[in-house]
Amino acid sequence: MPEDADVLTQIAISAKRYWNYPERWMEIWTPQLTFFPEYFQEIESWVAIDNDQQVGFYTLQDQDGNAWIENLWVLPAYTGKGIGRQLFFHALELARQRGYKTLQLEADPNAMSFYEKMGMHKIGERRSEVDGQPRSLPVMEMKL
Repeated sequence: MPEDADVLTQIAISAKRYWNYPERWMEIWTPQLTFFPEYFQEIESWVAIDNDQQVGFYTLQDQDGNAWIENLWVLPAYTGKGIGRQLFFHALELARQRGYKTLQLEADPNAMSFYEKMGMHKIGERRSEVDGQPRSLPVMEMKL
């Protein structure tokens, strides 16, 4: 996985760009969406593969005693084809096996409906700002 950091970075950037955010925002976000091998050595990560190509991934960690999906990204060409659902349910099953009672994440507002379809609900929001524009990021949760 660490050797795939560049490919996984491109998946994350492509997936974020899918939502047609302003290019300036993409420039601001690129450092956050850039992954280094060390990240994948420290954080549990799982990759979806199709025909020997990485097409999506997620990272799972403990945050305050809850299972937390920090990243879940799918190449735009695979959006709507069940890859995100497979990754999400894989994370859900791992969290259950490990005895977590709650799965949480902070969603891109455009992905909120996806997570709701997966059974999550909004429990709060984190306010932020991008290039002077206010943003509200939904914090989602699912009881396991």
